[in-house]
Parts: sequence; structure tokens; C-alpha cells
Amino acid sequence: MSWVCYILQCVDGTLYTGITNDLGKRIAAHNAGTAAKYTRARGPVELVFVESCADKSAALKCEMEIKDLTRAEKLELIRLTATPENP
Repeated sequence: MSWVCYILQCVDGTLYTGITNDLGKRIAAHNAGTAAKYTRARGPVELVFVESCADKSAALKCEMEIKDLTRAEKLELIRLTATPENP
């Protein structure tokens, strides 16, 4: 079971950070309105950042570190990790 920390960009431009061990299923749930209350009214969402983590504990730590960042810092993190395959 592989855990990841992720950032989604909502249709209103806001950012949502979370963790999961099944990224595809979790994004589908966000877009279906059955995941987090925050994204329910802000869909569809777009995946803009993913970081693989060793375990759930590491994913939770990563999530808390990202949530402590300002919006500008989060956008810079997203920009720095963008690749040609994932702009």
C-alpha cells in the first residue's frame, strides 16, 4: 500500500491538500462530490501536485507541512515540481 500527499486545484482556483493510498479513486470521489466537504461544491478538481510517501505517517506529516505554507508558497511548490508530462 503506497501513500501519497496531493494538492488539487478546485474550479474556483482554491487549493485543497490531502492524503490517500489510492489516488485515482480519491480524485474520482472528489469529482463525484463524495470526498471532502471542501471540494464538494468546488468541483471539478485538477491534480496539480503529488508526493510519494513511505507510509501513512509520512503522508500526514507532508500534508501538515503543506497546509502550513502560504498560498504563494504552495503555488511555488507546484511550479517547481511541474514536469513536461504534468504541467
